[in-house]
Amino acid sequence: MNTNRLYPMLLCAAALAATLYAEEGGGGHYTPGGTASFIDALLDKPGWAYANQGLYYGGDFSGKKGLPLGANLAGNVDATSYVDVNVLLYQSSLELFGGAYAACAAVPFVRMDIDVSGNLTGPRGRSASKQTSDRAEGLGDIYLAPFMLGWKKGDLKYDVRLGVYAPIGEYDKNDLANVGKNYWTVEPAVSMSYLGSKNGVEVTSFAGVDFNTENQDTDYQTGEQAHLDLTVAQHLPLGKDIAGLGANAFYYQQINGDSGDGARLGGFEGKTAGVGPVLSYVTKVCDRDLVLEVKWLPEMDVENRLAGDFVWVKAALIF
Repeated sequence: MNTNRLYPMLLCAAALAATLYAEEGGGGHYTPGGTASFIDALLDKPGWAYANQGLYYGGDFSGKKGLPLGANLAGNVDATSYVDVNVLLYQSSLELFGGAYAACAAVPFVRMDIDVSGNLTGPRGRSASKQTSDRAEGLGDIYLAPFMLGWKKGDLKYDVRLGVYAPIGEYDKNDLANVGKNYWTVEPAVSMSYLGSKNGVEVTSFAGVDFNTENQDTDYQTGEQAHLDLTVAQHLPLGKDIAGLGANAFYYQQINGDSGDGARLGGFEGKTAGVGPVLSYVTKVCDRDLVLEVKWLPEMDVENRLAGDFVWVKAALIF
């Protein structure tokens, strides 16, 4: 089964849905579990790829200190986010250090709903127990990867990449819900993906570190975050197509504390980990490879963030 021929995919910016749960807000730009499997690797040869990925996230937070949302601290938060991301990748024939050069861009559209049913503390320290809600929707922070370099040896592919999250999404520090973060993030990352052409076994891992600038509207500096994603799956023929079943695990850890005048909770270092099932399917449409993936990732070990479930639906077409 020549799976490498059928699986030349990349979804380069699966982190774009994290506007809901930042360390300032409970999480960072990267969405845990977003970049994790064979379809997130570089192409096998020069060409274009288009991908669309949808994310549903539902989570809640309950803490005595509250969750930093813009200029406010909110307790007992329930949040829901729907994100649709359009991704375009180009892999060139140019080689550097023996690796293929590629670049990509991803544009997210976000809808976010937040409900607060507890203490809400404003920027001047005034606190009141109340029930309120907020909704935001529109263009989120875009992701650009101007430098990606990948190598392939048999069934093994690996790459290095440098990504940047640009604060394009609308942001208001007085709102509880925002589709943008109002700060830049630079994300160097590496990946490794083995997909057996004879046995159909997949082992894929992605790792990266996020370096954030300060949110100047709130004087809040979110600390750096490290993240690791791992997928193990089995791919088998299904008629003329190929189907895969496996598990995706993720670990996300803030490696230094938040700072700045707006960081009223101190370091507030976030952490999350989880594991869940992943299904994939590869078929042909007009002689082009179409790759589909669905996965459910419940969070299992969470600190200083919303805790909930990620549901991903991805589709990609190779040109």
